[in-house]
Amino acid sequence: MTDTHRTAESGRLSVTRTVTGDVAVVAASGELDHDTGEQLRDALLPGGIAVPERVVVDMSDITFMDSSGINILVGAHQACEAAQGWLHLANPTEPVLRVIELVGLDQVIPCYPSVDHAAAP
Repeated sequence: MTDTHRTAESGRLSVTRTVTGDVAVVAASGELDHDTGEQLRDALLPGGIAVPERVVVDMSDITFMDSSGINILVGAHQACEAAQGWLHLANPTEPVLRVIELVGLDQVIPCYPSVDHAAAP
């Protein structure tokens, strides 16, 4: 069963969440910063909605990410681990990958070249 939700959209960031089986794929597009980060947080940790313990964040269309995005990803990673699951990042754009590597987030949360690779068991 596949369940798709458009969780939020603004002029600078849009986020969708698709659940297939026991993996949620959260795809974000646009700029991820202090003003738009709540949209991604709501998709990764939605209140009242059962979220699979396995989550892939498709970062292929994120054009900018600041420390707010890092904090959101760390919080979601911790929540997934607490539920005995995982959070994987898929296909971050070059500028976003630079930020991820600069702060060492790639040493904590695995990055994969595609959503399919990130979702594989």
